[in-house]
Formats: sequence, structure tokens, C-alpha cells
Amino acid sequence: MNSFEISRRKIQDYYDHKPGAPVFQKEFGFFTLDKWISQGFLKPTSEVADYPAYLAEIFGFDADSIYYIDRLGGCEAALEPAFEEKVLEDRGRYEVIQDNAGRHLLCFKGRRQGFMPEYVDHPVKDLKTWQDAIEWRMDAGTPSRREKDVQAASLAKQAQRNGMFITHRLVGGFMYLRSLIGPEALLYKFYDEPQLIHTCMRKWLDLAEAVSAGLQESVSFDGLFFDEDICYNHGPLISPDMISEFLIPYYQQLIQNIRRRQPTDKTLHIQIETDGFCEPVIDLYREIGTDEMSPFEVASGCDLTRVSEKYPDLLISGGIDKRVLCESFDSIDRYLDNLLPALVKRGGFIPTCDHGVPEEVEFENYMHFRKRMLQYAE
Repeated sequence: MNSFEISRRKIQDYYDHKPGAPVFQKEFGFFTLDKWISQGFLKPTSEVADYPAYLAEIFGFDADSIYYIDRLGGCEAALEPAFEEKVLEDRGRYEVIQDNAGRHLLCFKGRRQGFMPEYVDHPVKDLKTWQDAIEWRMDAGTPSRREKDVQAASLAKQAQRNGMFITHRLVGGFMYLRSLIGPEALLYKFYDEPQLIHTCMRKWLDLAEAVSAGLQESVSFDGLFFDEDICYNHGPLISPDMISEFLIPYYQQLIQNIRRRQPTDKTLHIQIETDGFCEPVIDLYREIGTDEMSPFEVASGCDLTRVSEKYPDLLISGGIDKRVLCESFDSIDRYLDNLLPALVKRGGFIPTCDHGVPEEVEFENYMHFRKRMLQYAE
């Protein structure tokens, strides 16, 4: 088999929970590439035409076999047109910028990626600002949106013909609300202005339904992927009752509609990705049909052994404690030898760092980690 066929087989084995199957090799992401490039371990991005492919070769990652359709946001609302990105204020070493989601961010001057900015302001304060700044940007019939949706459907159709798994990526309900209102202000709005929350969520559902239906005229989905950072280091940021009232019904309606348009013999995998301690929300999101979660941050208390035993049918991606990669080779070995054998034997597991590889990780340590991971690749 060629590399793509091997990759596709591994993903199918993952979806099927095949015990002891060769592990798909990937990474969640990186925050340390600039350091490794400056140290001479990696080529500069300007010298490589396809940098993801270059990294895959260096680190032994499997070929892409999942095609993601990115038409409904990721970490922010799917706005069309997006806000103009511009500098609003010069603060010496820092600058306040407006991003494409209408948020005002305090960033290092000239550097907007690879760190967490300070969120200064968000576009939605009340119903009026929602209507003035956002609602019209979420019109499914906007000509520019429809044109991009048609292009996305065409590319996805070709990817499906080429044998790739098709995953429809959407901003999750809480992540969407947070991008509009802000993480702190949002918590008050659930109490003070619940109708505003429902108004925003109805628009989320209407847009997601219209775009999904249009895409499904050309392709069927193998998966739905929701970016949903609803958890922090001690659990969910809102109560289970609030999740059930403000989020779950909209998810259920959307997924029910999507399933109705799917081929009857096709399994639809539903993934929730949330940072933080996610274990308290697993049962809630399983109500919408979730069968896959990531990235299980260990520093927040996630325990893959506990989760895998409690939910033997749950697909697990992530779960490798990124802090361990800053330690000695022996520490890395002990950690992996204690964790991986039982999970690989169980199946339904793709190990990656529990978020982007941090800047503190040395290249030699990461290469040792990759060497150990490749022992489970065949």
C-alpha cells in the first residue's frame, strides 16, 4: 500500500476501535517551530513550499486522509464579510488590533500568532449591537458566502472521490458565543439576557443548517468537528443545566437534520474539542451523539486511563502531557510506557500532545518522543 492507503486504513481502524491497530501519527500543533528554526533544526518556512509535508517527513506523521471543510468557523463565528483587520492603537511594544471577528486584541507589535493575546473588547454588548454588527454578517444567502460554499463543496467532492474522509468543521455553540460577547461578559449574559443568547444561537443554527444542507448536495460527511472550548482547568465554564438549556437543543436539531440527509448506511462521527478538564461534560455531549473527544489536557486533571475505562466506546485524540516533553528522555520513556500500551490495545486512540507543543520543549526531546511514538506506527 502507498502512504495514503496506509493512512486511510489507520483512520478507519481508529473509527472502528480496532484493538492493537497501528496508531495514526499526527500532532495537535506547535508553538515552538520559530525556536527550532532559529536554532537550525528546521528549515525556514520561506524555503519550503509545503511546510506541513516537510514536518510530516521530519517527524514521521502519516499522510492526510481526512479532508476538513472549513466554512462554519473554528474558534469564532463564521462571518461574511469578516471584519477588517487593522491596528487600532500603538502602545509601544504592543498594539491593539481589530481581528476578523470584530474583537479588539492586545498583541505584541508585529506578532499576532503563537501566544494568547489579551482580549480588550468584543462586538456584541446587547441586542442592538448584535443586530448592527453581527446578524447581517451571518446571512446564509450572502452572494460572497454562497460562492465560497460552492467552491468548498467542489473541492470536498473531489477529495471524497480521491478516497479521503470528509469532516465538516464548525464553531461550537459556546465558542461561538464567547467570540461574540467575550469570555467574562458571556457568563453574565446567560443570567441577565437569556433571550440574547437564544437569539444568537438560533442564528448559529440557521446558518449551520443552510450551509450544511448546501454542502450535502455534493458530499456526504464522515464526521462533524465542533471547536468548543467550554472547559477550564476545573471543569465547564457554565453549569450542566445551562449547557442543556442554551446549547444542547441547537446541537440536537442541527445534527438530526444533517443525519437525515446522510446515506442510510454511513456512520457519522461527531467530535467535540475542548481544552481544560472535559470529563464532567462528556455525558452531556454524548446526548448529541458525540463519539470522539479531544485533546484531554492532563494539567487540568484529565486522565486517559480513567476516561477509557468509563467510556470504552469513546474515540480519544490527544492526552499526552506536553509538560513531560520538557523532562529527561528517561522521564518521557517511563511516562509513555505506563500510558500507551493499554490504550493502544483498547483501540480508538490517536495520541498527540494535549495542546500545541510548547516553546519550552527542546527539539531533541521532541525527536525522542517521536521516535517512541513511531514504535506504535506499524
